[in-house]
Amino acid sequence: MTIKQHFFCIFIPPAERINSTKARFKLITYICLNVFKQAKKLHAQIRSNSKLFLLPLVLFLAVTLSSLAQNVQQSALVFGKISDENGIAIAEVNILILNEKSGTSSDENGNFQLKLAANKLFTLQFSYVGYQSETVQIQLKAGQERNLNVSLFQTAKQLADVVVEDKEIRKSTLTRIDPQAVQIIPSVNNNVESLIKTLPGVSSNNELSSQYSVRGGSFDENLIYVNGIEVYRPLLTRSGQQEGLSFINSDLVSSILFSAGGFEAKYGDKMASVLDIKYRRPTQFNGTTKLSLLEASLHLEDIILNNKLSYMIGFRQKTNQYLLNSLDTKGEYQPSFTDIQTLIHFQKNAKWGFSFLGNYSRNRYKLVPQNRETAFGHIKEAYQLKIYFDGQEVDQSNTLFGAFTTTFAPTKNLNLKFIASTYESVEQENYDIQGQYWIGQLETDLGQDDFGNVIETQGVGTYLNHARNKLNAQVWNLEHQGILEHKSGLIQWGLKIQHELINDQLNEWVMIDSAGFSKPYPIDSLGYTDPLAQTFFPYLLNDTLFAENSLNSNRISAFVQNSWEFKSNEHQFYITAGTRLNYWDYNHQLLISPRIAIALKPDWQKDILFRISGGLYYQSPFYRELRRPNGTLNSSIEAQSSVHFVFGSDYNFNAWGRSFKLISEFYYKKFDNLIPFIVDNVRLIYSGENSSKGYAAGIDMKINGEFVEGLESWLSISVMQTNEMLRDNFYNSYFSNSPAPLANSWIPRPTDQRVAVSLFFQDYLPMMPTFKLNMNLAFGSGLPVYYPNRDFQTVITRTPPYRRVDIGFAYELIGPNSKRINNKIARKFTNIDLSLEVLNLLDINNVVSYLWVKDNSNYVYLVPNYLTPRRVNLKLAFKF
Repeated sequence: MTIKQHFFCIFIPPAERINSTKARFKLITYICLNVFKQAKKLHAQIRSNSKLFLLPLVLFLAVTLSSLAQNVQQSALVFGKISDENGIAIAEVNILILNEKSGTSSDENGNFQLKLAANKLFTLQFSYVGYQSETVQIQLKAGQERNLNVSLFQTAKQLADVVVEDKEIRKSTLTRIDPQAVQIIPSVNNNVESLIKTLPGVSSNNELSSQYSVRGGSFDENLIYVNGIEVYRPLLTRSGQQEGLSFINSDLVSSILFSAGGFEAKYGDKMASVLDIKYRRPTQFNGTTKLSLLEASLHLEDIILNNKLSYMIGFRQKTNQYLLNSLDTKGEYQPSFTDIQTLIHFQKNAKWGFSFLGNYSRNRYKLVPQNRETAFGHIKEAYQLKIYFDGQEVDQSNTLFGAFTTTFAPTKNLNLKFIASTYESVEQENYDIQGQYWIGQLETDLGQDDFGNVIETQGVGTYLNHARNKLNAQVWNLEHQGILEHKSGLIQWGLKIQHELINDQLNEWVMIDSAGFSKPYPIDSLGYTDPLAQTFFPYLLNDTLFAENSLNSNRISAFVQNSWEFKSNEHQFYITAGTRLNYWDYNHQLLISPRIAIALKPDWQKDILFRISGGLYYQSPFYRELRRPNGTLNSSIEAQSSVHFVFGSDYNFNAWGRSFKLISEFYYKKFDNLIPFIVDNVRLIYSGENSSKGYAAGIDMKINGEFVEGLESWLSISVMQTNEMLRDNFYNSYFSNSPAPLANSWIPRPTDQRVAVSLFFQDYLPMMPTFKLNMNLAFGSGLPVYYPNRDFQTVITRTPPYRRVDIGFAYELIGPNSKRINNKIARKFTNIDLSLEVLNLLDINNVVSYLWVKDNSNYVYLVPNYLTPRRVNLKLAFKF
């Protein structure tokens, strides 16, 4: 040890840190006192030689002050974030410098920072209860700042949203979902939306689509955010088989939050739900590869440049040809859906960070139909439809999305974010399909020889569907978000400027010719058609739509909200209150949306929390809502509104020695200025008018926990009713003063699904934990079916209940529970899983929509369009 090091150890205690002004003052005071103390000792030792006293004292002070100055100048900083294997931040992690008496801990967001001496090797230990400890060796140069992100892995399987609970999430209407469940749930679309459909309040009667309805809302009433940025979906999609891939890449997801209503002011201007997705920030090199009969995917992630630059890239390719070949309509299906997505993050230092989120999607759908044969009806009256096709359908869409985000944290309590994003979609829909159809009545008497065969022809005819539709949508955004922590809570604010440019060309029509006569019939004379009596031409077209629209508009929105907590008589209260503002220069409407949420954690022995939330929620129209069925735009349209009231409880309890959670919510939503719509498969047809009011009321319940030890499962039950009432003035003006028998009467909305039950269940063989079973069960009562004249009020029937069971069997070839395969290739992988899925296990014919067919007497038959039957899917997943 040198003289300088010796004196430095005497005067500066190793546990002392100088990362604050107060600490520095204490340190300097401590040093000064020790200087005088040591000087006094030295003086006593050499007082016998007064001539030598001055020189040692000067040298002593010079060495001491030099040591202090060099220590201040030659320090370094290590900072970063600590998260679990799912990318969720962990607070209060102990960070210890081994062989030293100092350290620190992570804050509530998982962030930490620690000053170290330069040019010295340190070993940092990261530890937290329930997680494996991690050690990292680090040596920094003078003045160097290093970003070090650490992942901790659980030592035992725990229920993510019960054992390791996020208190901030529990006191809000948000529900946290384990992203790992997306990888194991058996479904046609292995995406986040498949998991969302299992939650209470969420309805979807189409396994081919990623769209869903929440508490009576339409598909367009759901907000989706990725890393705080709102994302969009194509507008021309008609059916689930055309839809393609969801924007969200499940391989990149670290956090999933969902709210079915009563959400905070920081979320945007829609009326139904919020899906808040966070992508992972890598801490080391990882990758996954998945192969199945429906989809292939690859993702890579790493962190480089001294842990300052991280990246993730995901590639997905999907074709549902295997499924579509099982539908009633036989032909040549050629679907191809491609998606490339990347997230790049550069952490310059503890204050500045930059990230880029990019996505390119290419969707192609081609169908050359040949024939269709569908049996329908019931046991006493059954029919068969046969159609022979000519023509084809070719649809395509290309979407680009890019978002650049800058984050700045000037202090520990203040975080500022600046976002610039753009979205562009180019869509085309082209088809000319002629169908020659034949309807026959089937023999239903079991005693007859021709049972099940056609015994009487009901009608023959031809229809021709034509479309040449093009749409180009561009959306630009500039946004600022801020978060300020204060003693009792959190203040959040935001400002967003959005520019929209949409060009739409519509050209579609349908011609129906039954038994040689165009429907509807032309005006004719006795025994023949008189050309002189025709207003237009003898062959009339149905469902004509010719339009060319352009929309160039701007929106400004802002919000501010405050969250705080306090105690009263040992009861804990949490309050979040805020307001949103929204202005759209197309209709010059200014909207003010106040929202509030109150949570009470009583001082009871039972772990239960009560929530009340609500507010006024506006949804300013996007392009589809303001377009009328005839293709014209309504420039005087106004925002739809919804008043939310939600009362809920969150109860944690133990059963069979394991943790469970029961969530219940009662809700009532009052709608006004509604824009009525009807649903055709996944296509929404809006009236383009604020012509109705309505309501939705119901109860949602979910119980989740370890029904099987170590594996999380849940059961969701929803009961709901949603109705609306059309106004007289709308019906009379839109339908030329014809009588409105149902005006001023409550009628069910298209999303009126009275009962929904969903079960996600996991199990494994006790003697073979590497073999697991995953089951997804869904039941939903029937939805209203509207007459096809688009009067938005005539409900003639309901679809049959939606019933579906998907089951998956997974075997872990390589992983934590399996024996390690001693093979050079196998050692390169951390996990290899083989799965066999049986989709629609019970082979139930679920109805997604109806084909309306007329016979020569103008009688209309409702021919069901069935969804996919039983299919088997094989998947192989590699993780490295």
